[in-house]
Amino acid sequence: MTTPAKPDPVPDTYRRVTPCLVVQGAAKALQFYAEVFGATERMRFPGPGGSIPHAEIVIGDAVVIVEDEDPQRGTTAPPAGGLPGTPVFQFVYVEDVDAVVARAAALGATVRRAPQDQFYGDRDGFIVDPFGHGWVVATHVEDVGPQEMARRMAAWTEPAQAEE
Repeated sequence: MTTPAKPDPVPDTYRRVTPCLVVQGAAKALQFYAEVFGATERMRFPGPGGSIPHAEIVIGDAVVIVEDEDPQRGTTAPPAGGLPGTPVFQFVYVEDVDAVVARAAALGATVRRAPQDQFYGDRDGFIVDPFGHGWVVATHVEDVGPQEMARRMAAWTEPAQAEE
């Protein structure tokens, strides 16, 4: 009996993230993203009073823009704790979701949902970084075929349907 091949934890069919994050304290945000996600800075434009009107980091194969809020340009950062029920979040694949979420929490992120295995083959969790932005952090742990995905999804939705 052979063990199935371990899937690539970062599938090549996805980009990691492609947002522009408006924050209060871009220099600290750039440092946080470097320490948590291994982001590398590729560009930074200094602004008045130590602000950063534009910086670019690379996380994996994605460029992320990070900017201090600027009322003149109409941008406002979310509150540090994030927005309740936020309609937007970043989704990032990493090699080890548990380690990354733990590191993010140690550096000030709020864990809204601890990492857990999902029916679609990822293990993921949800954090809000200290600058108010939500991130689903995931590691792909299992390739799930269409029939098995349908079976698992049905089993996953049954408890919700029973409550109605």
